[in-house]
Amino acid sequence: MTALLRYQAALLLRSQRWLPPVILYAAFLGIGVQSGQPVLDSLGYTAAALLPVAAWLVRICVTVEPPEARACVAAAAGPGRAHLARLLVALIAAAALGTAAVLVVTLISAPVSTDNRTRIALLPAAAAGLLATQACALLGTAVGALTNWPVLRAPGRAVPAMLLTALLSAVTTGSPAQAAVSDLVTGSQSGRIPVPLLPLATAAVLAAAAITTACAVTSRRSS
Repeated sequence: MTALLRYQAALLLRSQRWLPPVILYAAFLGIGVQSGQPVLDSLGYTAAALLPVAAWLVRICVTVEPPEARACVAAAAGPGRAHLARLLVALIAAAALGTAAVLVVTLISAPVSTDNRTRIALLPAAAAGLLATQACALLGTAVGALTNWPVLRAPGRAVPAMLLTALLSAVTTGSPAQAAVSDLVTGSQSGRIPVPLLPLATAAVLAAAAITTACAVTSRRSS
C-alpha cells in the first residue's frame, strides 16, 4: 500500500491539477478571513471552505491516471486497493492543506470572542479549528468518493452532483461539517472554545463508509 500511495501522490503532484483547488481555497480565505478578526469565527470559515476543495481533490486523484495505466495498476495491485490509494492520497492532501490553513489563520486572527469582550486562548482555539477542519476534509472526501468515478462516470453528472452534495453537506442541519462549523461560531459568540469531537467522529464514519463503497464498486465493475 505504501508504494501505491507514493505512486498516486506523485501522479497528483506532477499533474499540477491540484493548483486550481488550492488557489481557490487560498482566495476564499483571502476574501473571507481578515487579519484581526475573532479567531474562532475565522477558523469556522476556514473549515467550511475546505469541504468542496476536498471533494475536488478526490475528483483529481480518481481521474488523473490514464486508463491504460489505471488498468495496469489494477491488474498488479487489485482495483479496490488501487482506488483506496487514490482516495487516501486525496484525503491526506486535503487534511494537510486544512492544517496549514488553520496555522496561518490562527496566527493572523485576534484571540477574542465575537463581541471582543472575552479573550480566547489561541492554542485551544487552534486545536478546535483543526478538529473542525479535519471533519470537513473527511466529509469532503466522502462526497468526492460517492460522486465521481467509478460511482458516477459521466462528468456531466459527476461534477454537478459533487458540487451540489458538497454545498448541502456544508449547510444542512445535522451534517457533521455544519455541526463542527456551528460549534466554532457559537463558541466565538459565547467566549467558550468548543471541542468538536462528535462531528469529527461522525465524519470519519461517513468517510470510511463512502470509501468502502467506492472501492467495492471499483472491484465489481473491474471484475
